[in-house]
Amino acid sequence: MTQQKLKYLRRSALAIFITAALSQNMAYADLSVGSIFGQTDTGVTISVKNLETGLKRELTSDNSGRFNFSQLPSGRYQVVAKGVTREVVVGIGTGTPVSFSDDAMERISVVGSTISPIDTSSVESSTVFTAAQMERLPIGRDISDVALLAPGTVRGDSGFGKLASFGGSSVAENGYYINGFDVTNARTFLSYGRVPFDAIGEQEIKTGGFGAEYGRALGGVVNIVTKRGTNDWKFNGSVVWSPSDLAASGKDVISRTGVAGERSYYSAYRSADQQDELSYSISGGGAILQDKLFFYGMLEGKKDSFDSYGTDRSTAGDNSSPNGLVKFDWYITDNHILEVTGIRNVEKTDYVDYLNPEDRYFTGQHGNERVRYTERNGGEILIGKYTGNLTEDFTIGVLVGRLTNDSGYITPDPLAGDECPLVDVYDQDTDDVIDVGCWNNINVRSLAFGPDNDERKALRFDAEWRIGEHTLRFGYDDETFTSRIAGAEYSGGVFYRRYTPVDFADRWNGVDIPADAHVVRKRTRTSPSGRYEVKNSAFYIEDSFYVTDSVMIYAGLRSESFDNLNADGVSFVDAKNMIAPRLGFVWDVNGDASSKLYANAGRYYIPIAANTNIRASNWQYVTTEYYLYDGLVDPATQAPLQLGDKLGSTLTSGRNTSPDPATVASANLEPMMQDELILGYQRQLSDLWTGGVSFIYREVKNGVDDYCGRQAFINFADDQGYSDFDADSLATCIILNPGRDLEMDMDVAGDGVLKRVTVPNSYLQLDSYKRTYQALEFNVERASDNGWYMQGSYVWAKSQGNSEGLVNSWLESESPGLTNDFDHKVFVDGTDGYLSNDRRHTVKLFGGYELTEQLEISANVLVQSGRPVSCFGYPPFAEDDPEYEVFERYAASSLYCRNATGEQELTQRGQFGRTPWTYSVNLGLSYRPDWAKGLLLQANVFNVLNMGRVTEYNEKGDLSLEDAGQNPNFLNDQNYQSPRSVRLTARYSF
Repeated sequence: MTQQKLKYLRRSALAIFITAALSQNMAYADLSVGSIFGQTDTGVTISVKNLETGLKRELTSDNSGRFNFSQLPSGRYQVVAKGVTREVVVGIGTGTPVSFSDDAMERISVVGSTISPIDTSSVESSTVFTAAQMERLPIGRDISDVALLAPGTVRGDSGFGKLASFGGSSVAENGYYINGFDVTNARTFLSYGRVPFDAIGEQEIKTGGFGAEYGRALGGVVNIVTKRGTNDWKFNGSVVWSPSDLAASGKDVISRTGVAGERSYYSAYRSADQQDELSYSISGGGAILQDKLFFYGMLEGKKDSFDSYGTDRSTAGDNSSPNGLVKFDWYITDNHILEVTGIRNVEKTDYVDYLNPEDRYFTGQHGNERVRYTERNGGEILIGKYTGNLTEDFTIGVLVGRLTNDSGYITPDPLAGDECPLVDVYDQDTDDVIDVGCWNNINVRSLAFGPDNDERKALRFDAEWRIGEHTLRFGYDDETFTSRIAGAEYSGGVFYRRYTPVDFADRWNGVDIPADAHVVRKRTRTSPSGRYEVKNSAFYIEDSFYVTDSVMIYAGLRSESFDNLNADGVSFVDAKNMIAPRLGFVWDVNGDASSKLYANAGRYYIPIAANTNIRASNWQYVTTEYYLYDGLVDPATQAPLQLGDKLGSTLTSGRNTSPDPATVASANLEPMMQDELILGYQRQLSDLWTGGVSFIYREVKNGVDDYCGRQAFINFADDQGYSDFDADSLATCIILNPGRDLEMDMDVAGDGVLKRVTVPNSYLQLDSYKRTYQALEFNVERASDNGWYMQGSYVWAKSQGNSEGLVNSWLESESPGLTNDFDHKVFVDGTDGYLSNDRRHTVKLFGGYELTEQLEISANVLVQSGRPVSCFGYPPFAEDDPEYEVFERYAASSLYCRNATGEQELTQRGQFGRTPWTYSVNLGLSYRPDWAKGLLLQANVFNVLNMGRVTEYNEKGDLSLEDAGQNPNFLNDQNYQSPRSVRLTARYSF
């Protein structure tokens, strides 16, 4: 690097710190814009101009000499006052300080760099990454991968994909925004509307302390603004390839009871799997009318393929779906801006399923073709936003948005084999479950219904009004989320599980049977189609003001309302005007922004997911019967040709009519709520280094889940003198606040008339919902100078309680708020401990170094301690217990586990230690040749050391519901770190 270049960067860095030190005003942080604020003399005229779009604004400083330009699109700005010019960079969700006071130390232009000045105007905990920063670092091309760079975030369970856990929350408690529009999937909270990665202009990660304008999230907020056009037409073409040939193989897991050559040899088989990802895009943007009308567009194509191999089945997949984005920005005047964004994010994957020839296992090759089909996911996003600066002191913003999303729609519909009954074989000698027959889908959807589909429609209004020393912000947002879901039943309408004979007498469903008998379980499950709505609304008001020249107070109030409706449009959960206060302060300790002490406290609510409407207010009816049969089966379907004697009575669960909405949820239900406290200190260590430390405490004050037991209500009715109460009149499960008395409507007299009753928690015997998070975060950052930069953090954290949150990592079920955690007291027993997302120690370090002016290396290092390990078994109900009929179809999800002698005993959460520490190093090499200006060639290697440490053990302690033995693979390896992979990029900008 030249000496002239070094001198320029040093002067720029110093000037940025100076402007931060001399500013004292409030920073405006909105969903998709930023602000410029600062200090000068009283009554001075200040003007700003966007150097890329020509946007101009002008105002006069107030009686204290302060000024604030809010609602500014991100970009480079020129700020002029008193004949002095500054250049600054505005980022999303942040305020950029600039000073024109007479005691300013330098009068030089300030050019943005990677330095983050200490912002004495904000109480939020947030990190912002620009497109250029994300391009330089060896990270995955997913917004969750970017979010995981921030302190306090950890990777969630692999069963939920790449999602991040923020501050001890479950992965289903985050909010996601694109250009100010909430794109979180309100059905499950486990996905979001996606944007092509190369179309992202900036990404902000809020890990805590966010203001009253944000809600409906307990974890964190991921806020994205897309790229936009400028006065200069610019184009870009790129190819990004992750070749399977350069990736290391996955690790297999050998079963402890496995026999080489047999189907039971591996409990996890990954070494033959392959995945090849290729994406290519062309983008461009510029001014249709100079300084007035701008366009940006991107078209992305892909050619992704994979081959996945199992025991005797395999699948090949191919995805070549084109997607894209267009954005228009119309600067009607400098004070009135209209933005329109359109995004297509449809993924169509073509699948081919194969079946190996008989007795051929783990071949790593495709066998005989079984069926072909296409699965569609995703949809479209349309966002419109108006920003108006009506006066110097009053600004408004209006946003409307619509999102559509299809979920796992398979065509052709129906699929070949849907007429075949679902059949498998349970080998009682090896405990293997073997799929047989001609079926392809476990569940068959109602014909002619079309795809399961979600739609969000939203309207948002925000305003800012400066009145003297106060900056008031207030707003209102309203959204309706509609989910359509098809009814379903098992393939062929019935599920047969055949059990291989054993050479000893046995007992099934309360009936003794002789040795060598053939037993089959016959199960049916039916649910109807429906359309369900969730209506959420909120209004907020907040004030930021300085009580002294160095102390700023922030006070906010948010009122949330949630309304969940069943398929008939009737509310079953209607929570109104839940008050969520926010309070914080920032103290500029030395008065020069060289250090700050800050704190904030807040209350946050999260709505009840639309999937709860589907599962709780809908009906599902399951019947289970056991039969003897003669061992003869249909050669095509593998179902028994004829059923023999029935063993015991028919077991039923659920119901076959929709429950009355008044019986679905507690009448005094309060949505899930969390309180948060953050205390932090940040200081400038030198011209290039900043550091900070913060303490975070979060506690769930009110949890929501469902209860599915029956005996508690029978006992309650008996004690109240009602002898005709029928437990089948209840909803399948009842949504409640665990640990509280349950106020609900019941047909307690058995006469068909609902009566409001209060069932004391002494009958349910549920503990209160518990989850706390405590953390100490240390962070350090070095600005880019002398060719290198870095950021790092160390977090010590404890996440404990009796529930992980809206989802359960062990079950990996996409049913937020309807986990098994509180379905009965037996699922609560032993659960108070360290939770699945608990990582005691996390070290993150990332940055880059310029080897030459053309060549740069970068690295991303993660060192992390392991997660707690537990034992999960089947609920401990005897066959003659009335609750057995309700819970016999549950998976192993209680902490009652069988020990080595086969006895069932209560264990404790985290009793079996932790997974080992993991270490991951990603490296990148970027080449920008002088001989081809605008060309970037890049190679990224992920997990370069190919570390393959265990990330999950097999925590299933029980072999099966029917078998009294301990699972021989309990605590065997289950999942490992992702193997080494390589990503190659060629990008040309012109």
